[in-house]
Amino acid sequence: MDEKAYKLLALQEGISNRAAKDLIDRGVVYAAGKKVSVARGELSPSTKFKVEKIAPIKVIFEDEFIMAVDKPAFMTSEEVAEIKKLPLLHRLDRETSGVLLLTKDDEFRKKAVIAFKKREVQKEYLAIVEAKIVEAMEINAPILTIKKGNTAYSKISDEGKEAISHVEPLMIEGKRSKIKVRIETGRTHQIRVHLKSIGASILGDTEYGGRPHKRLMLHASKIMLLGYIFQTKEPEDFIKFSV
Repeated sequence: MDEKAYKLLALQEGISNRAAKDLIDRGVVYAAGKKVSVARGELSPSTKFKVEKIAPIKVIFEDEFIMAVDKPAFMTSEEVAEIKKLPLLHRLDRETSGVLLLTKDDEFRKKAVIAFKKREVQKEYLAIVEAKIVEAMEINAPILTIKKGNTAYSKISDEGKEAISHVEPLMIEGKRSKIKVRIETGRTHQIRVHLKSIGASILGDTEYGGRPHKRLMLHASKIMLLGYIFQTKEPEDFIKFSV
């Protein structure tokens, strides 16, 4: 008789049902080579699970005003803030890795918030997309975000807020491309929505038209803020992205 996935995982790993459900919700649990995405979905009791380990948080830079970390995929920005016991200056999606900034000084935080509002902060991302991107382009399309509870979904809409992204090709392998994206605005899911709008959904971004993958292939590689420049190393799975 089949049983709920999270209960089977809890038995296999010797953890609580709640902890097992959390691992599945994070997107780090696999069975038969496929990601288990529904914690309450029913599976055979003989199912063998593989749980991917979440990488540690790496501190890139720290002084009396700011802390910059390399956030691993599958961890929320809020969890990083809780672990480091510092407030966030901005957020990254759970499956997005890369530069995340936390503040250590209230006056600095106020200056940073103003800089974000005035678009004086430059942010660059790397992405693996399911399309051949052969030339640089600007995507200027307003984005409307619909929020329900703890979830949010964005779409291109004339009723939305201004959103501008700059795309630059870096490499093409087969039918996929590695690109750099610089954003002028910071709308919810902006890069994901803009890339979908040009038929270049991010690999792993099933919410916005991408094919299933071990993770959302989006990495925050660089941020320039108030005279600071923070940059992370390119993740290994971006250097050797599969085709």
